[in-house]
Amino acid sequence: MRSQFLPFSRPSISEDEIAQVGEVLRSGWITTGLKAAAFEDAFVAYCGGRGAVALASATAGMHILLKALDIKPGDEVVTPSLTWVSTVNLITLAGATPVFADIDRHTLMVTPETVAPCLSERTRLIVPVHFAGASLDLDPLRALAASRGIPLVEDAAHAAGTEYRGRKIGAEGTSIFSFHPIKNLTCGEGGMLVSDDAALVERIKRLKFHGLGVDAYDRDTQGRAPQAEVIEPGYKYNLTDFAAVLGLGQLARLEGFIERRAALAGLYRELLAGIDEITPLALPAWPQRHAWHLFIVRLEVERAGLSRDEFMARLKARNIGTGLHFKAVHLQKYYRDTLALTPGALPATEWNSERILSLPLFPAMTEAEVAEVVAAIKEVLTA
Repeated sequence: MRSQFLPFSRPSISEDEIAQVGEVLRSGWITTGLKAAAFEDAFVAYCGGRGAVALASATAGMHILLKALDIKPGDEVVTPSLTWVSTVNLITLAGATPVFADIDRHTLMVTPETVAPCLSERTRLIVPVHFAGASLDLDPLRALAASRGIPLVEDAAHAAGTEYRGRKIGAEGTSIFSFHPIKNLTCGEGGMLVSDDAALVERIKRLKFHGLGVDAYDRDTQGRAPQAEVIEPGYKYNLTDFAAVLGLGQLARLEGFIERRAALAGLYRELLAGIDEITPLALPAWPQRHAWHLFIVRLEVERAGLSRDEFMARLKARNIGTGLHFKAVHLQKYYRDTLALTPGALPATEWNSERILSLPLFPAMTEAEVAEVVAAIKEVLTA
């Protein structure tokens, strides 16, 4: 058994990145400024997109996006239940109704076939989720949305560096990325909205900082330009310069991170191949590049003779950390009580919600540590 605990994720922060953050902290300008602007420019160039807005979090981005699209009571937003709760919380807080599309059982992502039955005359937005670093099959989803005149915004929290049919996520349409500490690229906390809709980008810029019509700063006076006026009520969701400079350093290393994650994921798939109780997610059939944000497997609980939660506990007892991404939102207490969906309403979602777990995966992991994780899995299953 390992003598030290192996977490399921650990950020890879370089000494140079730490030094860059230190320089910003010593500069006298630590809130939104030149570094945040540079991060926006660098990230949108990396994606091959047109416009970007750096934000305090992906959740902040989704909040002001719903505001910008005028999502309100009586509206419906279609999204999967197998996702982090933030999107569904924000839909609910806007007074709208979340409508859950089921997922493909083996990729954990929605399809046109699962989304189409969820659409109604009240549908105002579709929010599909790129999962674990894999890309959705976007073309048919975009065609479905366009045929109904419904906006589609990609939850790309897992998808920094992911590619679909030779183009990076963020190259077209509207996507929201997360830079939480477990993501492939981190700012500590942070997010980015990327869009080819110039009017939407300008409104998001305005809403993210109090609704000011001038998103400018003056280094001489160390304050907002005095001519800035409130055009509409807004929020306080800007990204600081010391977070942004960390993001710039991480972005420069992102391709290397993905290459390393892919190598470790390949080793996991090789070593797990003979374990009948463990089923990794399927690789999407459409052309894409997986960014390997997470390495998710399903525990075949009937074969294993124990629950997923007990399996995770036994790995933890062997100093192996795991994650749960995610417990289905409609099975969380608030949404069980308020939406009261019939059990079995989302069969693929519910099946996976009881079985999925994330194994350790981060760039600093070694091949030996992957082998230790797999050895611990075998011990648990044969104990």
